[in-house]
Amino acid sequence: MIDLTTGRVERLLAALGHPERRLPPVIHVAGTNGKGSTVAYLRAIGEAQGLRVHAITSPHLVRFAERIRIAGKLISDEKLEDLTDRLEAANAGRPISFFEITTVLALEAFAETPADLCIVEVGLGGRFDATNVFDQPAVSVITPVDYDHLEMLGPELSKIAWEKAGVIKRGRPAVVARQMDEALEAIEREADDRMAPLFLMGRDFDAWEERGRLMVQMPDRLLDLPAPSLFGGYQFENAGLAVAAALTFNRDLGEQELGQGVSSAVWPARFQRLTKGPLAQLARARGSDLWLDGGHNPHAGRALAEAASRLVDRDPRPLVMVTGMFARKDAEGYFRPFGEMHPKVFTTTFDSPNAASADELADAARRAGLAAETVANVGEGLERALAGEGPAPHVLICGGLHFAGDVLAMSRDTWPT
Repeated sequence: MIDLTTGRVERLLAALGHPERRLPPVIHVAGTNGKGSTVAYLRAIGEAQGLRVHAITSPHLVRFAERIRIAGKLISDEKLEDLTDRLEAANAGRPISFFEITTVLALEAFAETPADLCIVEVGLGGRFDATNVFDQPAVSVITPVDYDHLEMLGPELSKIAWEKAGVIKRGRPAVVARQMDEALEAIEREADDRMAPLFLMGRDFDAWEERGRLMVQMPDRLLDLPAPSLFGGYQFENAGLAVAAALTFNRDLGEQELGQGVSSAVWPARFQRLTKGPLAQLARARGSDLWLDGGHNPHAGRALAEAASRLVDRDPRPLVMVTGMFARKDAEGYFRPFGEMHPKVFTTTFDSPNAASADELADAARRAGLAAETVANVGEGLERALAGEGPAPHVLICGGLHFAGDVLAMSRDTWPT
């Protein structure tokens, strides 16, 4: 059973005079996969309208400041230091977690700076997440729900979906991605209990790719928009979900603002093409393209395999994977969708007590039907991937955001901004 609670967050917010009640309209985003991408599209759509947008996301990849964006800009070190001192004084040494105090810090920062919209990404689950302190969000959003964080949220998919559905609030609209039946039942039950209008992809609106463009069918109009800026077929649904949420917030949005938003969003380590830094230089010297992705569960594996398949179909060269992952993840389920592509896999580990060993990951890849070898680190993995005769391969570094963050941290040129 999940043992999280919002009680400590609510106590600290009260001590600070309830900054969560002094925010611009809030769009609250929960789900298993695609939360960060959906937030990125929503922020870009808002900024395309000329709005000042606050956003809190997690985790960070290189620097803590990536988590908190105040009116479009990453929080400054000076602001962080000031707020940390004030929150520690207000908390007075009482128990509180890192994510809880980060959430309160962000909400206090947002309350102090005028803006037009606040986008909040759930950290874990939803119902008892530290961010779930809004009685009247403008819109609640639920991205696809799948098996992840089973030790905290599961094990049943219906239980995971029940946790995610906790962001649905009485009478407030909820915009929901396509879901598996078991998850959908839990979400629909929550919406009914809360008398919340539910807008479901595939029923009340839809999104798909057509001629390389994003089509979004809303109840009252069909939108023909540019392709999403983020690579992969699944990004058409993520962007379509964000468009539907943005239109639920402001039904008067036009195609120009929506199109500009979905085609300009930036979200690092989500099938990101790496063109800078030492690893990119190695790949470029061999004539290879280098990609980085932080997905880490079976749903993310399916989406990533689909994106990699598109890449290989467009440019038929071999695919090689360099993978590191946390030990508690379903690595075999993550690798299995790549089976038809037969990539060579180099597995490694990284600096975390929770990281899987290279041998464990290699065994999981082999059980999924892939050829796998172990390497000492990501640099050696890339060198091995680029070695040998034949066409320069597509190289995909993948397996988790912590692992991806270590890659981005190798050069200031690749730090997220």
